[in-house]
Amino acid sequence: MAKFYLSAFADEAGGGIKEQIEALKAHGMTHLEPRGLDEGNISLYTVEQAKELKKILDENEIKISAIGSHYGKIKITEDFSKHFDDFKNCVEVANILGTERIRMFSFYFSENEKYEDYKDEVFKRVEAMCDYSFKNGIYCCHENEKGIYGDNEKRCYEILSTFKGKIKGVFDPANFIQCGVEILPAFDLLKDYIDYLHIKDAIYSDGSIRPAGLGEGQIVELLKRFNEAKSGDTFLTLEPHLKVFDGLKDLEEEGGTADKLKEDFTYKTNREAFDVAANALKNCLEKAKIIENTVIR
Repeated sequence: MAKFYLSAFADEAGGGIKEQIEALKAHGMTHLEPRGLDEGNISLYTVEQAKELKKILDENEIKISAIGSHYGKIKITEDFSKHFDDFKNCVEVANILGTERIRMFSFYFSENEKYEDYKDEVFKRVEAMCDYSFKNGIYCCHENEKGIYGDNEKRCYEILSTFKGKIKGVFDPANFIQCGVEILPAFDLLKDYIDYLHIKDAIYSDGSIRPAGLGEGQIVELLKRFNEAKSGDTFLTLEPHLKVFDGLKDLEEEGGTADKLKEDFTYKTNREAFDVAANALKNCLEKAKIIENTVIR
């Protein structure tokens, strides 16, 4: 049985770190997975900026669950050297912020590029990131994502099993739905490698995002199975994606979530969308009967 801590990509609530902390506290969340912040994307924060951020977080008793980085979100044919140098700095930022996790990806492919033709290059790059971060006390946490090498459960398994011991998995049900992957079989295949879940739901017909429990991501059953598979402290990270927010287009390839949403999608403000998503997560925790082993402050 796991002890769950709630985290979130609180940039989706709108505003800078002050507004993000307010949104977290309003829902009793103890952790943040930083992404878009006052000084830009966390992936490119300097050491000095990270130290200032840590002061603000400490003053508000908010901890970091993982760095919501964009590393591995370049095309496999793009030069890796500058990307890797920036990643090294992000490892230092992670240590300053007191987390042992950096969320990362396994590189985008164009339509005419075959996964098998670039598998060796993907694994070479992933290994370089894993080795460097692990030597510095940080785990790479690979997230499944549409358009990257690890877009389905089989290729995620290849990556996670190959680098077992120095990589962890992030399971995002909505991203799998957008790739036509069945959620529960995928989880059963990957469960030994999954470190934390992204709470994001979607429907298969068009890949559009829904509040947790209102899509086809089997969120309640997924939470039950995750609870059975894990022991000790772990995270559930809310990623609403119910409204277009600053920086979303920069995080995805063409045809991603941002292209499926409109500014007037459902909710008037980003904060309203975040609140709906947070309440939907709590409702799923209740239905899964694991709310009692979830830390809500």
